[in-house]
Amino acid sequence: MFGRVRKRRTALAAVGAVVSIAGTALMAAGGSWASDASSAAAFACRVDYTTNDWGSGFTASVNVANLGSSPVSGWTLTYSYAGNQTLRHGWNGTWSQSGKTVTVANLSWNSTIPAKGNVSVGANFAYSGSNAKPTDFAVNGAACTGTVPTTTTTTTTTTTTPPVDGPAPELRVSGNKLVTADGAPYRLLGVNRSTSEFACVQGKGMWDGGPVDQASVDAMKTWNIHAVRVPLNEECWLGVYGSPSGPAYQQAIKDYVDLLVANGINVILDLHWTWGAYTNSPDWHCKDEHAVCQKPMTDAKYSPQFWAGVANTFKGNDAVVFDLFNEPYPEMAADWDKTAGWQCWRDGGTCTGIPYEVAGMQDLVDAVRSTGATNVLMLGGLEWANDLREWLKYKPADPLNNLAVSWHAYSFNACAAESCWDTQVAPLAAQVPVVLGEFGQDDCGFDYMQRVVDWADAHEISYMPWTWTPWGCVTGAVLIKDWNGTPEPGIGEGYKAHLLTQDPYETR
Repeated sequence: MFGRVRKRRTALAAVGAVVSIAGTALMAAGGSWASDASSAAAFACRVDYTTNDWGSGFTASVNVANLGSSPVSGWTLTYSYAGNQTLRHGWNGTWSQSGKTVTVANLSWNSTIPAKGNVSVGANFAYSGSNAKPTDFAVNGAACTGTVPTTTTTTTTTTTTPPVDGPAPELRVSGNKLVTADGAPYRLLGVNRSTSEFACVQGKGMWDGGPVDQASVDAMKTWNIHAVRVPLNEECWLGVYGSPSGPAYQQAIKDYVDLLVANGINVILDLHWTWGAYTNSPDWHCKDEHAVCQKPMTDAKYSPQFWAGVANTFKGNDAVVFDLFNEPYPEMAADWDKTAGWQCWRDGGTCTGIPYEVAGMQDLVDAVRSTGATNVLMLGGLEWANDLREWLKYKPADPLNNLAVSWHAYSFNACAAESCWDTQVAPLAAQVPVVLGEFGQDDCGFDYMQRVVDWADAHEISYMPWTWTPWGCVTGAVLIKDWNGTPEPGIGEGYKAHLLTQDPYETR
């Protein structure tokens, strides 16, 4: 129902060879493509062509760098193969093949190559025999020469509308999958964007000074991000504590959600921090009654009211998913009694070891559905959303049967190995959609995270690591060095490279 060009990707591992080929591209002024071989201001570009070849097929990665001082708006790359290479599917552009000639046109979100910037595209091909590298790259019809033209001539231009991606898809649960309105299986693949859960209660203003504009969303798109999990604070949303709070906080959240969805990015709204004095907690735990830290369960005082307000704001927009509570751990308050923990998780009320009245998951489901909202709801299990073993047994009733599992899997969690995932998570994922709402490792590396995403891909599980926030990665899970999306070494570089191989529409 949305005008979308689906970007197809497949993760493939192989040994590759690299060749760099320099060239030039013609200017397209004012959002128009040049209609002849001359332009008022020409651009030089460099094309880097990389192949990962495994004998019967290969992945081609092509990077087009604009070496000029002006942007190129609207681009079409062409080149040709000498053998029988056959296009299978491509990403980050609209790929096609006619005979031996391959054409790649821009998508709406990468239609402009900034001055001194670049754009990367890729595709998978099958072949037999030889696999010589192409040498005839051209952009917008101009042969690549590797030099910057020094003359200027007049150009005639015609306006061309680039392909349209459209807004993020509306989602619902079907069996063990999230699907779009037309029934296509879809995975939420992206990142967490922290700060909205704490900025209001720590005197740092909204978003802690970080940007939430189009440029910041464009930076996310360079990573192939299709989903963003946004943590919320119930007291700030309701206006009972912190600043900005109430209508100002609500409007800031709504504006960001609308921007992301308009850019084709689904949003998960997560109730991250809640009210409630957890005075029975260990010394290392925050005991403040205000929503300045993670509590073992949501509270009956504010949490149902919070979700009713959020649901009323976003009902009718099923591109938005609701994650009902970040990381429950009521079993800890009950001296690790898992049965008592799961009962508290579902039913709420007076729970062992928790001084305040708890709102159970059933209360929160009811609060959302009472507004008429049909959004998908995510529910995390015990042990900070890491233990899912009895999720199905205690699953709340939902009249729409539109519930998904929220799973967190950090390297320091109890269930942090494939053997545990195989026995505890895989059987659940065969029956209910599982969304890995948070994961990461505590040494800024990517080895554990690589195992997680590989396992999740094989089981068609959605995932979003912590966090797209440039705090500096020393011992935590921080993906970026700046708001432009420069990846942190290890964790960020590894995840970006992996995400660029993924397509949320792909099934295996």
